Amino acid sequence: MRRVRGSAAIVAAGSLALVLAACSGGDGGGGDATGGGDATGDGGGDTAEGIDCAPYEEFGDLSGTSVSVYTSIVEPESDQQIASYKPFEDCTGVTINYEGSREFEAQLLVRIQAGNLPDVAYLPQPGLLNTIVTQYGDKIVAAPEQTAANVDEYYDPKWKDYGSVDGTFYAAPLGANVKSFVWYSPSMFEDAGYEIPETWDDMITLSQTIADEAKAGNGAMPWCAGVESGDATGWPGTDWIEDVVLRTAGPDVYDQWVTHEIPFNDPQIVDAWDTAGEILKNPEFVNAGLGGVDSIATTTWTDAGFGILDGTCWMHRAANFYATQWPEGTNVAPDGDVYAFYLPGDGTSKPVLGGGEFVAAFADRPEVQAFQTYLSSPEWANAKAKATDTGGWVSANKGLDPENLATEFDKLNAQILQDPESVFRFDGSDLMPGEVGAGTFWTGIVNWLTGTDTQTVVDTIEASWPASS
Repeated sequence: MRRVRGSAAIVAAGSLALVLAACSGGDGGGGDATGGGDATGDGGGDTAEGIDCAPYEEFGDLSGTSVSVYTSIVEPESDQQIASYKPFEDCTGVTINYEGSREFEAQLLVRIQAGNLPDVAYLPQPGLLNTIVTQYGDKIVAAPEQTAANVDEYYDPKWKDYGSVDGTFYAAPLGANVKSFVWYSPSMFEDAGYEIPETWDDMITLSQTIADEAKAGNGAMPWCAGVESGDATGWPGTDWIEDVVLRTAGPDVYDQWVTHEIPFNDPQIVDAWDTAGEILKNPEFVNAGLGGVDSIATTTWTDAGFGILDGTCWMHRAANFYATQWPEGTNVAPDGDVYAFYLPGDGTSKPVLGGGEFVAAFADRPEVQAFQTYLSSPEWANAKAKATDTGGWVSANKGLDPENLATEFDKLNAQILQDPESVFRFDGSDLMPGEVGAGTFWTGIVNWLTGTDTQTVVDTIEASWPASS
């Protein structure tokens, strides 16, 4: 493994994938060692009995080395992360020293400035990667070519773009989330005879049907929504706009918008806001059981969909991670209390809005490069899936076997991410300069929901875009 340093010509990209497959028991998912314990059954052994790690011998002995990992992923999710490293540790002899922090984003930059660098950090958005490369480019190192080869083979090309800055690939994707979902009650839909809409127009027609029933006194309003989130109030509304831009203007225009190749107030973007407003600013459609349109601005995003459970709301647009917000005991399943369907578009394309973490390295020692390559492999994705036995995690790695995921909803996420018809784009506000994406875009959503017209809102956001970006 010491020969990995700096050159894929020394170790072919496929070699480590073969090595990892052998280490993981050849089943694409880490064998018995990935379920939270190891093959010895003691949950903490130093050897991988029953696992063939012989292929690692050709890379040299890494025993006694260690890799430090710094991340925002904390308990209980950190336990699943640590369990997923077990095959790698057992087969290589490398010790992974894991540190999770809720202050990760602020503290990572402080640590970089102070020279107190982790070997590896999991960055929650491309914007942070860009900041690090731009301001501290001599600290971060490019990803090894073996890692790049895995990303080329197992990920949509856009993921590599998001892990690159100025043409240099630094950070492979880790986990992923899908934001293009609408939550609903399967039993309510079945009892009413409603079908899952296949297109945006179908969804608007369904919304109007439900609204007409509500006006006649025969049910609830169609939509519930909320964007209140403390200092981050407004961000759930940015997801709405981004999803609609992808559906009305398309992914190319979306890319131009988030990079400011076209202005924030371009007519195509204005049209997307107005299209979203056909739902969010329509008093016949929102805000079921919660108040008028303006109540969306003050309704907490965590609770906004709860009306689905008591029948006061029919639909709620929110990301896959909303699955963790439902009250304890809620059954999230196709025949459960709640489930979600893909937010439809025009029926001819399948845009997917989402996000995820990226693996950046600040050292190029052989054990660090080996760990980066492991994390970009199907073997790690399947090991992580098996370790996450309660659900709530998915990867965009196309080598992930959905059957290793814990829940039907996780499998649905994987199906969407792996669908060759899907066109993935990263959360736009996370790609924009902080002054906009985590500033005027958020406040603009609130102003828009409380009465300010679309043109004024987008003009104000455009005026806030920093001149140097």
